Amino acid sequence: MATQLQIFMEREDELAFLRFLERDLYEVYPRRVPADWVTFKASEANFDKLPDEDVYLVASDIGPALVDKLKRGRDKGQWRIDEVRSPVIFWSRCSRNEDGELLSGQLWAELEITQQTGRKDPAPERFKQRFMQIETWIKQTFRKTHPKGFFVGPRTAKVVKQTGLKLRENKHWGKELALAGT
Repeated sequence: MATQLQIFMEREDELAFLRFLERDLYEVYPRRVPADWVTFKASEANFDKLPDEDVYLVASDIGPALVDKLKRGRDKGQWRIDEVRSPVIFWSRCSRNEDGELLSGQLWAELEITQQTGRKDPAPERFKQRFMQIETWIKQTFRKTHPKGFFVGPRTAKVVKQTGLKLRENKHWGKELALAGT
């Protein structure tokens, strides 16, 4: 089972997250990698280059992104990153629904040996430590939700309080969430 963090981040929180990531090397890839993709470092300066939705953050100094070419479907011919064998963090970015509510995003990485994924070796210790640093930073910096299980960036929490922005779990019929303690 992957290690997951359910998050709510608006632009300013995403920028703060990228500033935090700058201390290490993470290369950015989209969920489906076109053949002509040119990778770049995850940083505040490259914010506008980020794909709009799902992003892979590859710790390329720890190991390469292992990819497979898709042979079927609408993404045929594009590359898919093997998130089990590669040192990657999957970042599903937050988005707005048709009602203007902020839908949750997530960060996850496959760190342990699992039968479900077929992983036979655990992730490298350096990669585990990096993900744990991110998890610690989020838990110390972000606010919690009610019900539990989600983390809200500090700028996003401020927007929620000032404007009444609604937070919603990004699932079909996802539940509405509130900041803890409000």
